[in-house]
Amino acid sequence: MQFDLLIKGGRLIDPASGLDAQRDLAIVDGRIAAIDAEIPFERAARVIDATGSIVAPGLIDLHSHVYWGGTSLGVDADRLAAKSGTTTFIDAGSAGAGNFLGFRRHVIERSKVRILAYVNISFAGIFGFSQTVAVGECSDLRLCEPRETVAAAREHADVVVGVKVRSGRHAGGTSGIAPVDLALEAADKAGLPLMAHIDEPPPGRSEVLPRLRKGDILTHCFRPFPNAPVFASGAVRPDMRLARERGVIFDIGHGMGSFDFEVAKAMLSEGLAPDVISSDVHLYCVDGPAFDILVCMSKLLALGMPLVEVLRAATQRPAEAIARPDLGRLAIGVVGDVAVLRLRPGHFTFVDSVGASLVAEQRLVSAGIVVGGTWWPNEAVDDLGETERFEAHAHDTHVEVASRHFGHSHY
Repeated sequence: MQFDLLIKGGRLIDPASGLDAQRDLAIVDGRIAAIDAEIPFERAARVIDATGSIVAPGLIDLHSHVYWGGTSLGVDADRLAAKSGTTTFIDAGSAGAGNFLGFRRHVIERSKVRILAYVNISFAGIFGFSQTVAVGECSDLRLCEPRETVAAAREHADVVVGVKVRSGRHAGGTSGIAPVDLALEAADKAGLPLMAHIDEPPPGRSEVLPRLRKGDILTHCFRPFPNAPVFASGAVRPDMRLARERGVIFDIGHGMGSFDFEVAKAMLSEGLAPDVISSDVHLYCVDGPAFDILVCMSKLLALGMPLVEVLRAATQRPAEAIARPDLGRLAIGVVGDVAVLRLRPGHFTFVDSVGASLVAEQRLVSAGIVVGGTWWPNEAVDDLGETERFEAHAHDTHVEVASRHFGHSHY
């Protein structure tokens, strides 16, 4: 068989299958066609030399905001994709039933990278979020109409993966727990999971958590005080353990104000690692402290989470959370979505949402991604130096090599 694309010589890590070994990977017609210890480069029209790199399933950012141009907080998914190793962005409720069609027609369908979405219980989605305007979309319960949410979820069933609710003083004003209950009714009727955001009380975490079902997602699971999942002593609160035992999915959802190093350390020390690592990237955290999913993954690595588990939390686990078994793994016949990553040594200072710092000796970077079988190199220029790309030809086969670049940076 002649292959369209061959990724050669990398360390292939596929948490879903347990494979961690040097393997070549070949793609035909947008799907993985072969995984083997040695595939001759002459058999492919194009070869990516992944020597020294990690070849992983394309990353899935379960919590992002990519309704670019249609909301004040949206960022351009295509601009972030190759730089962040992300082949699937899941928008976390930027659009509600009232504007979901616009999100679909003007962003989702025009994007090179895959975008799926949670539909917000608020009819208007997240409409009042900026540095100077903060109007919670759930502060007026007239907007939280479950019939409209269910109708939108059914109309756009091919791209909708769940229902989103933002509860708390900032997102819901004085609405209390009501938006969560309305969103749960909509999710139940639509047969979908709920992603529940919590910010500052009310409602408190203790009101939200008992309502969540197996397969529902608690995002901002390592958020700082107040509504933190740990006591001041560092002990994990009992309701968090009960939720984990019940099958509630814990998602980082880093964002602008929802990830605390001290909380993360306490949760990890108690054996409560996140199920999913996501960025909650939006216009007001894309330049820090979240940046993108790779920076968030690097922070968990620095906190002691093993590399394979960090990769699992950005591939296999989010794919399971959205019931998309064709994503988040590397296997014959599945969609050819691949991330080519490097562990870059250096001196990196990461910052969390409360301004605390953590120094690390390595971080994950992206050499590029394969989306549906098409190679998309990371051609970004960052403060670590320009990415160099070398090209050669051998036996009429195009071979591309992405070089390492090292340095010091502040994240």
